[in-house]
Amino acid sequence: MAYTLITANRNYSSWSLRPWVLMTVLGIPFDDRIEPFASMDNYDAFRAFSPTGQVPVLIDGERTVWDSLGIALYLGERHDGVWPTDPDARAWAMCAATEMHGGFGALRGERTMTVAQRVTPHATSPRLARDVTRLAELWAEGLTRFGGPFLAGDRFGAVDAFFAPVVFRVRTYGIDVGATGAGWVARMLEQPAMRAWEDAALAETFREDSHEAEVAAVGVVTEDLRALPS
Repeated sequence: MAYTLITANRNYSSWSLRPWVLMTVLGIPFDDRIEPFASMDNYDAFRAFSPTGQVPVLIDGERTVWDSLGIALYLGERHDGVWPTDPDARAWAMCAATEMHGGFGALRGERTMTVAQRVTPHATSPRLARDVTRLAELWAEGLTRFGGPFLAGDRFGAVDAFFAPVVFRVRTYGIDVGATGAGWVARMLEQPAMRAWEDAALAETFREDSHEAEVAAVGVVTEDLRALPS
């Protein structure tokens, strides 16, 4: 039986992207189920399939696996390639992925996810500047230490998937992540799975007012490449 992966809108849902791109790149079959955001808080509706009222959720037969990190850990026990085989690279990848999962709060809040728009930010807070400095440092460390072209070596894995939403944020807001980081961002944007996610975001006619307002609050939208609202 194939997995079912439940995610939300391609333009907004950063955490949904993580398991989706991981499973797509690694060739792990799944049924793709999208549950659109109806508002900023979808708890009551999403509780029908998610114990936390959030996405993503992986359904494996009678078993429900929730949270993008929980899904990555679950898949890592069942499929090769989720984490590196080299012990040092594996340890680093796990630490970097969990750092992204639990940290970078200013980056999330001040540079909200919007795949298909281009935004000139109003300002960069000290907390955001610190997050960006750490991001550039972390990416450069992985790419240099393990030889690239991906963050923990020569193969795409969970750590790349966990930073995939940041790839779109770097482009949307023109974030400077240094030359090494920018090279990785460019490679990630050329990955067929990332392009497929972006194409779906561009095709969306759906708009959710609170998500749109969140983007407008952090900067001036200079370009919106999405299909016109229906």
